[in-house]
Amino acid sequence: MQILKDPRTFNQNIHKSIITIGNFDGVHRGHAAIFNRVTSEGARQGLSSVVVTFEPHPLKVVAPELAPQLITTFNQKAALIAAAGIDCLAVIPFTAEFSRMPADSFVREILCRSLGMRHIIIGHDYAFGRDRQGNFETLAHLRTECGFLLEDLDPVGQGKDVFSSSLARRLISAGDMAGASAILGRYHVISGRVVHGREMGHKLGFPTANIATPNELVPPDGIYAVMVAANGGLYQGACSIGTNPTFDGKERSIEVFLLDFSGELYDTEIALCFVQRLRDMIKFPDAEALIRAIGADVSATRAILAEVEGHLIAPLIPGFSDRGAA
Repeated sequence: MQILKDPRTFNQNIHKSIITIGNFDGVHRGHAAIFNRVTSEGARQGLSSVVVTFEPHPLKVVAPELAPQLITTFNQKAALIAAAGIDCLAVIPFTAEFSRMPADSFVREILCRSLGMRHIIIGHDYAFGRDRQGNFETLAHLRTECGFLLEDLDPVGQGKDVFSSSLARRLISAGDMAGASAILGRYHVISGRVVHGREMGHKLGFPTANIATPNELVPPDGIYAVMVAANGGLYQGACSIGTNPTFDGKERSIEVFLLDFSGELYDTEIALCFVQRLRDMIKFPDAEALIRAIGADVSATRAILAEVEGHLIAPLIPGFSDRGAA
């Protein structure tokens, strides 16, 4: 998949396209339905399939106080879009100046003139352009003038829930990892580099990898059963998120104990796929009580991950190859 980050180069790379447009944070099952429609229709018509997105998220520019914690980093989002079979990701730098562009100008100048749009598919109720004034009606008004086909897709969901980034965020923030995976179509992932920590886990007999992550949306404090992509392989792990209250910790950390793993991880990139939340973060009376609790957590983790759904594991880090769970 091509990734184009300079609108001045769009028309040098894309000539006739079928497009969808949005933020696509999390790249959930609703987004996947749109991408599937875009790629299949693009193949039928002989058009390049193009996803148009914005960086940073528009709310970070126009209303930072309302900006959500993003489910995916840009690189994770791009990897998921590429996996959907899209030909090109066209990234528009979102600035205060760009936010003032009228919706009809955006359609004419960016989508049609720069990206050669011949067909556009949007999600239900999608809005774009200055003050979100662009919508299905805007596109319908311009389609004859600009010569493109237009369709919007019905909402995609399960039961009474419509798949959405905001719903996935709420579930992750509540620690409902099973609910989040049902929306995302995969386990929620955070990734980052392994850094030096307080090494309390090593002293307790459970050496942990301390992770510094660029991901914004980290699950709430607690203990989790996770699948871990590390050193090109996949391992079971128990993850602790919190301040280590038993030892009066002050800084929040993300630490993972890899089951049945021996090796060096410092300064490598690893990814955690959150399968299930085990319990809250608890302050224990002493180290011995904590060690017993960690032992119970490890046992629970083994039982949970013995039933892990492999098709939901998507670590989203370079160099990962599925060698099976250790």
